Amino acid sequence: MTPDNCVITLIDHQPQMLFGVTSIDRQSLINNVVGFAKAAKIFGVPLILSTVETKSFSGNIWPQLQAIYPDQTPIERSTMNSWDDEKFVSAVTKTGRKKIVIAGLWTEVCVAFPTIQAIHDGYEVYVVEDLCGDLDEKTHLAAMRRVEQAGAKPVTWIQVMLEWQRDWAERDTYDAVMDVVKHHAGGYGMGVEYAYTMVHGAPGTVHPGWEVPAEQVHA
Repeated sequence: MTPDNCVITLIDHQPQMLFGVTSIDRQSLINNVVGFAKAAKIFGVPLILSTVETKSFSGNIWPQLQAIYPDQTPIERSTMNSWDDEKFVSAVTKTGRKKIVIAGLWTEVCVAFPTIQAIHDGYEVYVVEDLCGDLDEKTHLAAMRRVEQAGAKPVTWIQVMLEWQRDWAERDTYDAVMDVVKHHAGGYGMGVEYAYTMVHGAPGTVHPGWEVPAEQVHA
């Protein structure tokens, strides 16, 4: 994969879908999705957001994810299988790219169904496993086996980001990738922060400040 040959589809990262997830820690899942969305922006990879039944069941897309792409309106569907939605397929087709990097909730339905159908239609599909979740671990793993048997390639979000980076000498993206690592890659990020400050004498990362929100006046 390169930043020039793939398109990302993030499907149904919505509150109601997250409520049912137990196959991965929910806060870790949010962290991973946001980190990956930032990586896509760094490398200019087209990213398609899609939601299902927002008003009647699933709720709005996670605000943490929407904040990375504030100007993008998610493609709203009624179909469980996003590949049954003409707007979704059209958005993928318009990119002209044949490699789809896909993730969503839940793995067994909203990831498995479009993955299998896209492969049938001639696309090469990579499923970002740590951006997906399901009702329990057994269900998630069964879904992953199904998509792998259909020809999908399992990947993880840091793996994809580093595959795009490829060479630490690529300075145009290096600092931004390291920023994502420090904010979203757990112990790896802490290791980078330690090396920068304690070994190389660089200034520490400055995080945004925070203030107690003002009291809201409700009508």
